[in-house]
Amino acid sequence: MAARCLGCGVGRLLGGLRGVGARGPGVPRLWSSAPAAPPGSYQERIALAAREPAAFWGPLAKDVLVWDTPYHTVSDCDFRSGKIGWFLGGQLNVSVNCLDQHVQKSPESVALIWERDEPGTAVRITYRELLETTCRLANTLKRHGVCRGDRVAIYMPVSPMAVAAMLACARIGAVHTVIFAGFSAGSLAGRINDAKCKVLITFNQGLRGGRVVELKRIVDEAMKLCPSIQHVLVAHRTDNKVPMGNLDIPLEQEMAKEEPVCAPESMGSEDTLFLLYTSGSTGKPKGLVHTQAGYLLYAALTHRLVFDYRPGDIFGCMADIGWITGHSYVVYGPLCNGATSVLFESTPVYPDAGRYWETVQRLKINQFYGAPTAFRLLLKYSDSWVKKYDRSSLRTLGSVGEPINHEAWEWLHQVVGDGRCTLVDTWWQTETGGICISPRPSEEGANILPCMAMRPLFGIVPVLMDEKGKVLEGGDVSGALCLSQAWPGMARTIYGDHQRFIDAYFKAFPAAFAFIVLKDGTGDVDVVVKELRSVVADKIAKYAVPDQVLVVKRLPKTRSGKVMRRLLRKIVTGEAQDLGDTTTLEDPSVISEILSAYQEYKDKGGAL
Repeated sequence: MAARCLGCGVGRLLGGLRGVGARGPGVPRLWSSAPAAPPGSYQERIALAAREPAAFWGPLAKDVLVWDTPYHTVSDCDFRSGKIGWFLGGQLNVSVNCLDQHVQKSPESVALIWERDEPGTAVRITYRELLETTCRLANTLKRHGVCRGDRVAIYMPVSPMAVAAMLACARIGAVHTVIFAGFSAGSLAGRINDAKCKVLITFNQGLRGGRVVELKRIVDEAMKLCPSIQHVLVAHRTDNKVPMGNLDIPLEQEMAKEEPVCAPESMGSEDTLFLLYTSGSTGKPKGLVHTQAGYLLYAALTHRLVFDYRPGDIFGCMADIGWITGHSYVVYGPLCNGATSVLFESTPVYPDAGRYWETVQRLKINQFYGAPTAFRLLLKYSDSWVKKYDRSSLRTLGSVGEPINHEAWEWLHQVVGDGRCTLVDTWWQTETGGICISPRPSEEGANILPCMAMRPLFGIVPVLMDEKGKVLEGGDVSGALCLSQAWPGMARTIYGDHQRFIDAYFKAFPAAFAFIVLKDGTGDVDVVVKELRSVVADKIAKYAVPDQVLVVKRLPKTRSGKVMRRLLRKIVTGEAQDLGDTTTLEDPSVISEILSAYQEYKDKGGAL
């Protein structure tokens, strides 16, 4: 995949690949419960996965996944055409892998712990209960005309019903697209229309941080723009009544009429499992396509190896299911492994800054996976909010999202983990399907470098390339970090636009333009810019030195803290008149600020 898809994490990845750092605690076992896994040491397995992917992934797929029909070909991939295929000829059902196989062995094992917004009101859902709920919902979808291959939109906060909705789609062969329940009506409608969804599943209202979110009201507004929707299935998170129109169906009432058994559809390995939308550089959201077997295997493998998951552990990923992290490490990875997965509905500071750690104590969470944005927020509060709670159950801490800064890393390691927990700073994104680079797994006793993702996972083969696409070798070279080999969990295409997929991920990257925000009291701007270029050349690579640098007061961010880079790209390429969807911006006025600063920059002769 082209280097530009690796984004701003290149620096921390390269530092990790150089292999320096301080010793870290505990190293996870290498898929020890899978007898068919290739034998050998960590380094031997890394080499095998890179040299002979079929010999590495083939036995794992046979042993880890439950198949209806065995596959005949491990992989058929060609990056030149964007062709990705794994476990061809094989047939299986993802919901069977996530539910039925565990119900047969241990039906009353807890699958989900729903940590609701209301403090101290956790709800436990067994694998048997989740299977029955999934089957009732699957039968409800079928009764309302949903067939194999149809797209179903899910606009719900993290909850057992949302998880059941995802698995119900998988059970009948429908394609789900989960849309973050914080998006506006316009963003919701845009994604529904691109996918041509037939049915939408939502709640009457949501609860977050003690506040009511009027989900149904947003849905009603979006439905005015969505001609493909035939039914809106409305579940109830609160007891409050909401207006119900001609499209609307009360979900729980319909599910009560259905049987708790639903025959699973046998799906081809490369049939679509779900679409997940990311903001595109053109303003039109990109619907990344993930398929059945390869995605599930990769999510399960990385869940076990990166986090040292062991049977009986309580796995706590704080992500919303509207993002890829929630798909891979709240739902599919943990459930395929038969784990107990925590669904966290609230916020890190509701009702106070101890919410995460009180939850860890009460639920006895063993692995805790969160975002640097949340950790930086909690840094503003006293350490007493952490230390007042028992965190001795924790064994692995994880960071996901944007790069974590040193202050947050040290706080997470020393204060939250008492200096004894393994801390994995993970790099990956929607397109990769699962974690690609992380300090673990590794050799026994291998170093962990703070704020570095460090080590490629099995089958992930990073290379440095120059601007002409030539692979660079040696210890003192600069180039673009690319992933040179396909792996099972990666996205297969952009829904309805494979050429866009090729252009976005398999072609050369443009030259860099940097937007920077200076701290208060910073001195000479020109000196800072010169120092920035020097640091980038030294710490990342000479190729990455930005051709142009523009100082701005702030950056365009979503409400979740994500920088909307496509808007910046539009501005510097002269397409500011067509910025696309900006409804997710935290403060739209930032655009006029940046446009003004960029115009001044151009007037001084600094434009591209």
